[in-house]
Amino acid sequence: MTALATSIQSVLTILLIIALGYMLQRKGWFPDSFGGTVSNLLMKVALPASIFISVLERLTLDKLISLASGLVYGFIAVAIGYLIAFALVKILHVRAGRRGMFINMFVNANTIFIGLPLNLALFGNKSMAYFLIYYVVNTVSTWTLGAFLMAQDDPTRVKGSAEKGNFNWKKLLPAPLVGFLVALVFLLLRIDVPNIGWLSFATNTLDYVGNLVTPLSLIYIGIVLAKAGLGSIHFDRDSIFALLGRFILAPAVMFAIIMIGGGMVGGMPSMEAQTLIVQAAAPGLAVLPILAEQAHGDVKYATNVVTTSTVLFVIVIPILMVLIQGI
Repeated sequence: MTALATSIQSVLTILLIIALGYMLQRKGWFPDSFGGTVSNLLMKVALPASIFISVLERLTLDKLISLASGLVYGFIAVAIGYLIAFALVKILHVRAGRRGMFINMFVNANTIFIGLPLNLALFGNKSMAYFLIYYVVNTVSTWTLGAFLMAQDDPTRVKGSAEKGNFNWKKLLPAPLVGFLVALVFLLLRIDVPNIGWLSFATNTLDYVGNLVTPLSLIYIGIVLAKAGLGSIHFDRDSIFALLGRFILAPAVMFAIIMIGGGMVGGMPSMEAQTLIVQAAAPGLAVLPILAEQAHGDVKYATNVVTTSTVLFVIVIPILMVLIQGI
Protein backbone atom coordinates (compact mmCIF):
# COMPACT_ATOMS: atom_id res chain seq x y z
CA MET A 1 0.00 0.00 0.00
CA THR A 2 2.94 2.33 0.58
CA ALA A 3 3.90 2.23 -3.08
CA LEU A 4 0.33 2.87 -4.18
CA ALA A 5 -0.20 5.68 -1.67
CA THR A 6 3.09 7.36 -2.57
CA SER A 7 2.44 7.18 -6.30
CA ILE A 8 -1.08 8.56 -5.86
CA GLN A 9 0.17 11.46 -3.71
CA SER A 10 2.96 12.28 -6.18
CA VAL A 11 0.54 12.25 -9.10
CA LEU A 12 -2.09 14.34 -7.27
CA THR A 13 0.52 17.01 -6.48
CA ILE A 14 1.54 17.16 -10.12
CA LEU A 15 -2.04 17.22 -11.40
CA LEU A 16 -2.96 20.07 -9.04
CA ILE A 17 -0.11 22.23 -10.37
CA ILE A 18 -1.14 21.39 -13.95
CA ALA A 19 -4.70 22.34 -13.01
CA LEU A 20 -3.43 25.67 -11.66
CA GLY A 21 -1.81 26.48 -15.00
CA TYR A 22 -4.99 25.38 -16.78
CA MET A 23 -7.26 27.62 -14.69
CA LEU A 24 -5.00 30.66 -14.87
CA GLN A 25 -4.77 30.36 -18.65
CA ARG A 26 -8.54 30.02 -18.90
CA LYS A 27 -8.87 33.22 -16.85
CA GLY A 28 -6.60 35.02 -19.32
CA TRP A 29 -3.71 35.66 -16.96
CA PHE A 30 -0.99 34.75 -19.48
CA PRO A 31 -0.24 36.49 -22.78
CA ASP A 32 0.51 34.42 -25.89
CA SER A 33 4.25 35.05 -25.47
CA PHE A 34 4.32 33.57 -21.97
CA GLY A 35 4.98 30.01 -23.16
CA GLY A 36 8.12 31.03 -25.04
CA THR A 37 9.33 33.04 -22.06
CA VAL A 38 8.87 30.09 -19.70
CA SER A 39 10.65 27.68 -22.04
CA ASN A 40 13.65 30.00 -22.34
CA LEU A 41 13.82 30.52 -18.58
CA LEU A 42 13.69 26.80 -17.91
CA MET A 43 16.06 25.63 -20.62
CA LYS A 44 18.71 28.33 -20.27
CA VAL A 45 18.64 29.15 -16.56
CA ALA A 46 16.59 26.93 -14.21
CA LEU A 47 17.45 23.49 -15.61
CA PRO A 48 21.23 24.03 -15.73
CA ALA A 49 21.12 25.30 -12.14
CA SER A 50 18.95 22.39 -11.01
CA ILE A 51 21.15 19.74 -12.62
CA PHE A 52 24.39 21.33 -11.39
CA ILE A 53 23.34 21.54 -7.76
CA SER A 54 21.59 18.14 -7.80
CA VAL A 55 24.74 16.36 -8.99
CA LEU A 56 26.95 18.08 -6.41
CA GLU A 57 24.52 17.43 -3.55
CA ARG A 58 23.87 13.77 -4.41
CA LEU A 59 27.16 12.52 -5.87
CA THR A 60 30.84 12.29 -5.04
CA LEU A 61 33.62 11.04 -7.29
CA ASP A 62 34.17 7.98 -5.09
CA LYS A 63 30.48 7.15 -5.15
CA LEU A 64 30.36 7.56 -8.91
CA ILE A 65 33.30 5.17 -9.35
CA SER A 66 31.74 2.61 -7.00
CA LEU A 67 28.58 2.56 -9.14
CA ALA A 68 30.47 1.80 -12.36
CA SER A 69 28.95 -1.65 -13.00
CA GLY A 70 25.40 -0.38 -12.56
CA LEU A 71 26.15 2.54 -14.87
CA VAL A 72 27.23 0.08 -17.57
CA TYR A 73 23.93 -1.81 -17.27
CA GLY A 74 22.01 1.45 -17.38
CA PHE A 75 23.71 2.77 -20.49
CA ILE A 76 23.31 -0.56 -22.30
CA ALA A 77 19.58 -0.57 -21.51
CA VAL A 78 19.24 3.02 -22.72
CA ALA A 79 21.12 2.25 -25.95
CA ILE A 80 18.80 -0.70 -26.66
CA GLY A 81 15.82 1.53 -25.89
CA TYR A 82 16.98 4.05 -28.48
CA LEU A 83 17.39 1.30 -31.10
CA ILE A 84 13.86 -0.03 -30.48
CA ALA A 85 12.39 3.47 -30.54
CA PHE A 86 14.22 4.38 -33.78
CA ALA A 87 12.92 1.18 -35.40
CA LEU A 88 9.33 1.91 -34.34
CA VAL A 89 9.54 5.49 -35.64
CA LYS A 90 10.36 4.02 -39.05
CA ILE A 91 7.80 1.19 -38.89
CA LEU A 92 4.96 3.41 -37.66
CA HIS A 93 5.93 6.36 -39.92
CA VAL A 94 5.80 8.79 -36.99
CA ARG A 95 5.61 12.26 -38.48
CA ALA A 96 8.14 15.06 -38.10
CA GLY A 97 7.56 17.10 -34.95
CA ARG A 98 6.70 13.94 -32.97
CA ARG A 99 9.67 11.69 -33.61
CA GLY A 100 11.99 13.19 -31.00
CA MET A 101 9.22 13.12 -28.38
CA PHE A 102 8.28 9.54 -29.25
CA ILE A 103 11.88 8.39 -28.79
CA ASN A 104 12.33 10.37 -25.56
CA MET A 105 9.19 8.83 -24.09
CA PHE A 106 10.69 5.40 -24.68
CA VAL A 107 14.08 6.13 -23.19
CA ASN A 108 14.09 9.03 -20.72
CA ALA A 109 12.12 9.21 -17.48
CA ASN A 110 11.02 11.72 -14.84
CA THR A 111 13.54 10.49 -12.27
CA ILE A 112 13.85 13.49 -9.95
CA PHE A 113 10.30 14.77 -9.54
CA ILE A 114 8.55 11.37 -9.35
CA GLY A 115 11.23 8.68 -9.37
CA LEU A 116 13.23 9.95 -6.39
CA PRO A 117 10.44 10.37 -3.79
CA LEU A 118 8.86 7.09 -4.89
CA ASN A 119 12.18 5.24 -4.62
CA LEU A 120 12.77 6.55 -1.11
CA ALA A 121 9.27 5.47 -0.07
CA LEU A 122 9.66 2.01 -1.57
CA PHE A 123 13.23 1.14 -0.57
CA GLY A 124 14.37 3.82 1.92
CA ASN A 125 17.62 5.78 2.06
CA LYS A 126 19.66 2.63 1.47
CA SER A 127 18.55 2.75 -2.16
CA MET A 128 19.91 6.27 -2.78
CA ALA A 129 23.23 5.05 -4.22
CA TYR A 130 21.36 2.82 -6.65
CA PHE A 131 18.99 5.63 -7.58
CA LEU A 132 21.99 7.79 -8.46
CA ILE A 133 23.03 5.20 -11.05
CA TYR A 134 19.85 5.76 -13.01
CA TYR A 135 19.90 9.49 -12.36
CA VAL A 136 23.30 9.85 -14.05
CA VAL A 137 22.29 7.60 -16.98
CA ASN A 138 18.99 9.43 -17.45
CA THR A 139 20.56 12.90 -17.20
CA VAL A 140 23.28 12.13 -19.73
CA SER A 141 20.81 10.46 -22.10
CA THR A 142 18.24 13.25 -21.87
CA TRP A 143 20.60 16.17 -22.44
CA THR A 144 22.80 14.58 -25.09
CA LEU A 145 21.05 12.38 -27.64
CA GLY A 146 17.55 13.03 -26.28
CA ALA A 147 17.77 16.83 -26.51
CA PHE A 148 19.64 16.60 -29.82
CA LEU A 149 16.90 14.47 -31.40
CA MET A 150 14.26 16.92 -30.21
CA ALA A 151 16.16 19.87 -31.68
CA GLN A 152 16.72 18.10 -35.00
CA ASP A 153 13.08 17.04 -35.32
CA ASP A 154 11.95 20.52 -36.33
CA PRO A 155 9.07 20.30 -38.85
CA THR A 156 9.49 23.97 -39.82
CA ARG A 157 12.76 23.26 -41.62
CA VAL A 158 12.27 23.28 -45.38
CA LYS A 159 13.53 20.17 -47.13
CA GLY A 160 16.13 20.79 -49.77
CA SER A 161 16.86 24.30 -48.57
CA ALA A 162 20.43 25.53 -48.10
CA GLU A 163 19.77 25.67 -44.38
CA LYS A 164 19.33 21.92 -44.24
CA GLY A 165 23.00 21.26 -44.77
CA ASN A 166 24.07 23.65 -42.03
CA PHE A 167 24.44 22.01 -38.65
CA ASN A 168 24.20 24.09 -35.51
CA TRP A 169 26.86 22.71 -33.21
CA LYS A 170 25.27 24.50 -30.27
CA LYS A 171 22.57 21.82 -30.36
CA LEU A 172 25.17 19.34 -29.10
CA LEU A 173 25.63 21.40 -25.93
CA PRO A 174 22.23 22.49 -24.61
CA ALA A 175 22.44 24.53 -21.42
CA PRO A 176 21.24 21.68 -19.13
CA LEU A 177 24.02 19.44 -20.43
CA VAL A 178 26.54 22.22 -19.79
CA GLY A 179 25.29 22.34 -16.20
CA PHE A 180 25.91 18.60 -15.86
CA LEU A 181 29.37 18.78 -17.44
CA VAL A 182 30.42 21.66 -15.17
CA ALA A 183 29.21 19.66 -12.16
CA LEU A 184 31.22 16.66 -13.39
CA VAL A 185 34.36 18.84 -13.51
CA PHE A 186 33.71 19.88 -9.91
CA LEU A 187 33.40 16.19 -8.95
CA LEU A 188 36.64 15.28 -10.72
CA LEU A 189 38.45 18.13 -8.96
CA ARG A 190 36.77 17.12 -5.67
CA ILE A 191 35.40 20.63 -5.12
CA ASP A 192 32.56 20.12 -2.65
CA VAL A 193 30.66 23.38 -3.23
CA PRO A 194 27.56 22.56 -1.11
CA ASN A 195 29.76 22.04 1.98
CA ILE A 196 31.89 25.17 1.58
CA GLY A 197 30.30 27.44 4.17
CA TRP A 198 31.22 30.80 2.65
CA LEU A 199 29.68 29.67 -0.67
CA SER A 200 26.30 28.94 0.88
CA PHE A 201 24.85 32.02 -0.84
CA ALA A 202 25.78 30.49 -4.23
CA THR A 203 24.29 27.07 -3.50
CA ASN A 204 21.17 28.68 -2.05
CA THR A 205 20.76 30.76 -5.22
CA LEU A 206 21.13 27.70 -7.43
CA ASP A 207 18.68 25.79 -5.25
CA TYR A 208 16.06 28.52 -5.50
CA VAL A 209 16.46 28.93 -9.26
CA GLY A 210 16.57 25.17 -9.84
CA ASN A 211 13.39 24.71 -7.85
CA LEU A 212 11.54 26.67 -10.56
CA VAL A 213 11.81 23.72 -12.95
CA THR A 214 9.02 21.50 -11.66
CA PRO A 215 6.25 24.06 -11.01
CA LEU A 216 6.91 26.07 -14.18
CA SER A 217 7.06 22.95 -16.35
CA LEU A 218 3.76 21.70 -14.94
CA ILE A 219 2.09 25.11 -15.18
CA TYR A 220 3.21 25.22 -18.81
CA ILE A 221 1.53 21.85 -19.42
CA GLY A 222 -1.67 23.25 -17.92
CA ILE A 223 -1.45 26.30 -20.20
CA VAL A 224 -1.11 24.08 -23.27
CA LEU A 225 -4.06 21.95 -22.14
CA ALA A 226 -6.19 25.06 -21.65
CA LYS A 227 -5.37 26.31 -25.14
CA ALA A 228 -6.01 22.91 -26.74
CA GLY A 229 -8.98 21.93 -24.58
CA LEU A 230 -9.27 18.87 -22.32
CA GLY A 231 -10.63 16.95 -25.30
CA SER A 232 -7.07 16.96 -26.68
CA ILE A 233 -6.10 14.23 -24.19
CA HIS A 234 -6.57 11.01 -26.12
CA PHE A 235 -4.99 7.68 -27.00
CA ASP A 236 -3.98 7.82 -30.64
CA ARG A 237 -1.58 5.30 -32.17
CA ASP A 238 1.59 7.31 -31.53
CA SER A 239 0.59 7.97 -27.91
CA ILE A 240 -0.26 4.32 -27.23
CA PHE A 241 3.05 3.03 -28.56
CA ALA A 242 4.98 5.72 -26.68
CA LEU A 243 3.23 4.72 -23.44
CA LEU A 244 3.85 1.01 -24.10
CA GLY A 245 7.52 1.85 -24.55
CA ARG A 246 7.67 3.85 -21.31
CA PHE A 247 5.81 1.39 -19.09
CA ILE A 248 6.51 -2.03 -20.63
CA LEU A 249 9.49 -2.06 -23.00
CA ALA A 250 11.83 0.20 -20.99
CA PRO A 251 11.55 -1.76 -17.70
CA ALA A 252 11.54 -5.08 -19.61
CA VAL A 253 14.81 -4.18 -21.35
CA MET A 254 16.35 -3.12 -18.03
CA PHE A 255 15.21 -6.40 -16.45
CA ALA A 256 16.70 -8.44 -19.31
CA ILE A 257 20.04 -6.61 -19.14
CA ILE A 258 20.26 -7.13 -15.37
CA MET A 259 19.42 -10.83 -15.68
CA ILE A 260 21.92 -11.42 -18.49
CA GLY A 261 24.66 -9.27 -16.94
CA GLY A 262 24.07 -10.69 -13.48
CA GLY A 263 24.41 -14.21 -14.79
CA MET A 264 27.76 -13.32 -16.34
CA VAL A 265 29.35 -11.44 -13.43
CA GLY A 266 27.78 -13.08 -10.40
CA GLY A 267 24.58 -11.14 -9.86
CA MET A 268 23.46 -7.74 -8.60
CA PRO A 269 22.01 -6.77 -5.20
CA SER A 270 18.23 -7.21 -5.18
CA MET A 271 17.58 -3.61 -4.13
CA GLU A 272 19.81 -2.27 -6.90
CA ALA A 273 18.01 -4.35 -9.54
CA GLN A 274 14.56 -3.30 -8.28
CA THR A 275 15.58 0.36 -8.14
CA LEU A 276 16.82 0.38 -11.73
CA ILE A 277 13.68 -1.36 -13.01
CA VAL A 278 11.32 0.99 -11.13
CA GLN A 279 13.18 4.06 -12.41
CA ALA A 280 13.07 2.72 -15.97
CA ALA A 281 9.26 2.73 -15.71
CA ALA A 282 8.86 6.28 -14.34
CA PRO A 283 6.58 8.68 -16.31
CA GLY A 284 7.76 10.85 -19.20
CA LEU A 285 9.83 13.98 -18.70
CA ALA A 286 7.85 16.94 -17.35
CA VAL A 287 9.95 19.25 -19.55
CA LEU A 288 9.07 17.38 -22.76
CA PRO A 289 6.50 20.00 -23.85
CA ILE A 290 9.13 22.71 -23.24
CA LEU A 291 11.59 20.88 -25.48
CA ALA A 292 8.85 20.47 -28.08
CA GLU A 293 8.06 24.19 -28.01
CA GLN A 294 11.74 25.05 -28.45
CA ALA A 295 11.95 22.76 -31.50
CA HIS A 296 8.60 23.90 -33.02
CA GLY A 297 7.33 20.36 -32.47
CA ASP A 298 3.88 18.99 -31.66
CA VAL A 299 3.45 20.48 -28.18
CA LYS A 300 -0.06 19.05 -27.84
CA TYR A 301 1.27 15.55 -28.42
CA ALA A 302 4.06 16.09 -25.87
CA THR A 303 1.56 17.39 -23.32
CA ASN A 304 -0.73 14.43 -23.97
CA VAL A 305 1.90 11.73 -23.43
CA VAL A 306 3.39 13.43 -20.35
CA THR A 307 -0.01 13.92 -18.71
CA THR A 308 -1.31 10.42 -19.49
CA SER A 309 1.94 8.72 -18.44
CA THR A 310 1.87 10.62 -15.13
CA VAL A 311 -1.71 9.53 -14.40
CA LEU A 312 -1.20 5.93 -15.55
CA PHE A 313 1.87 5.59 -13.35
CA VAL A 314 -0.45 5.19 -10.35
CA ILE A 315 -1.68 1.94 -11.89
CA VAL A 316 1.66 0.80 -13.27
CA ILE A 317 3.84 1.00 -10.14
CA PRO A 318 1.86 -1.41 -7.88
CA ILE A 319 1.74 -3.97 -10.72
CA LEU A 320 5.46 -3.57 -11.34
CA MET A 321 6.31 -3.97 -7.66
CA VAL A 322 4.42 -7.26 -7.54
CA LEU A 323 6.27 -8.53 -10.62
CA ILE A 324 9.77 -7.70 -9.35
CA GLN A 325 9.40 -8.85 -5.74
CA GLY A 326 11.20 -12.10 -6.45
CA ILE A 327 14.31 -10.54 -7.98
